[in-house]
Amino acid sequence: MTWTHHTTVATIVANNGRYLLVEEVVDGVTVLNQPAGHVEAGETLLAAAIRETWEETGWQVNLEALVGVYQYTALNGITYFRFCFAATAQQQAPNAQLDEGIIGPVWLTLEELKARQSQWRSPLVLRCIEDFAAGKRYPLELIYAHPNEFSVL
Repeated sequence: MTWTHHTTVATIVANNGRYLLVEEVVDGVTVLNQPAGHVEAGETLLAAAIRETWEETGWQVNLEALVGVYQYTALNGITYFRFCFAATAQQQAPNAQLDEGIIGPVWLTLEELKARQSQWRSPLVLRCIEDFAAGKRYPLELIYAHPNEFSVL
């Protein structure tokens, strides 16, 4: 049996006591998540976080810090390694074409998020925001991406 993990990124964007979240449809169910997704081949963690936030919310963001690294095994047996970043919102494209399955971005307070627990995509949704709210921040320099040195012979 081959064990496969999934490397994902997420961003926490806060503004006036509200957090940027995404409503999306997964397997026919509407769920809430941070702007998040899988790291693509050849992509750095930082680039993936910026891209995923844009594709799911239409917001351009600047990454400021690493909030934490999280490991979660879902009910389906898939293990996810999530790198969660603190980011500041810069500008939103009002007519941005969002990823398939995305209903749209929503700004919720921590209390509003807790009231919608049945919609969380995973327990990491709350944990990441709680860590952010607790002030957990690590420098982005903690992450090193070695330049791709592969060449075609």
